[in-house]
This record gives sequence, structure tokens and C-alpha cells, in this order.
Amino acid sequence: MNAPPSRSLGRPSVTDHATIEHAAFQLFERQGFEETTLEQIADAVGVGRRTLFRYFPSKNDIPWGQFDESLRGFRQQFDQIPADMPLADAVHRCVVDFNRFDDVALDQHRFRMRLLLTTPALQAHSALKYEAWRGVIAEFIATRLGLAPDDAVPRLVGHVSLAQSVAAYEQWLGDPDRSLTQILEANLAALRDYLC
Repeated sequence: MNAPPSRSLGRPSVTDHATIEHAAFQLFERQGFEETTLEQIADAVGVGRRTLFRYFPSKNDIPWGQFDESLRGFRQQFDQIPADMPLADAVHRCVVDFNRFDDVALDQHRFRMRLLLTTPALQAHSALKYEAWRGVIAEFIATRLGLAPDDAVPRLVGHVSLAQSVAAYEQWLGDPDRSLTQILEANLAALRDYLC
């Protein structure tokens, strides 16, 4: 006869990033980002600091969620673009799709973006994340044009795409009744009209 497996002692383990994000966002909203400590987040989740670090390398990474995983998906979107699709259409499609969220996730995403765009302590860390995002676009453009990702055109397309996206988020945060997807679509179309 086998004995039932014994339950290990200690705190229960966290099973996902979302649990940590949810607890941290509640604290950030109530106390502010800079005033919230990792110890408070760990206590709210019911884990130790070391467990938090298994999910997020730093407090500054928590508002970014699983951004690195999202970048893998972003890269895959570009990989699936037909070779005959014009570059502007490809970038347009992938940028809009990258920023498309289910209605259920919109409130948390709105809070996330407000935090990222308005918290001075996150700006330097955000610059690193933005660089990685722009890099995905630059790699795609470079591959299609036979250039290096750090050549002028791929780099410029990455920067313009980011600027347009940040502008769309600022509009969306200022007018919650508007659809983020519609703002992105309109901004990309306006940018194309301006450039052409």
C-alpha cells in the first residue's frame, strides 16, 4: 500500500506571473510604484523574495509582465508575413496585432501602460524594453531589404513605429472611450499619408 504524498511545509508556490502582477498592481495603485517594496509584493502573494526573482528579475520588470515572451510572438508574426506583402503593410499589421488585447485584459493593460508611461523611475528600464521591441521591427526590415538591423532604414522604421505606438497609447489613456486598435489604425494611416 502506498502512502499518500505528503504536502511540503512552507509557503505555497506561486504558479504564474499573473498572480504576482495582480498583487503588485494593487499595491502600486494604492501606494505608488516607488513606495512599494518587493517585500510587500512577496507578502501580498504569500511567497518569499527569492520566489519573486524566479518570475521577475527586478521590481521594474513587474509592470512589463511577460514582455519578453510577447516579443517572441511579435517576431513570429513578422516571420509569417508573406514575402510579397509591402513593408509598410507588414509593419502596420504586426504593430496593430501586437497591441490587440481582449476586453477582459484592457483595464489591467490600461493601468500597466499608465504606470509605464508616467512613472519616472521606470523610464530607464522602459528604454531597454523599447529597444528590444524596435529591434524586432528593425530585424524584419533589414532581412527584407538585405541590410543590417542597425542600418539607417531598419532602425528608423523601428523608431517611428515605437513613436507612433506610444502616441496611440497616450491618446488611449487620455480618452478611455476610444478603442486602442482604432487609434493605432488611424495613426498608422495618418503616418503613411504624411510620408507618401
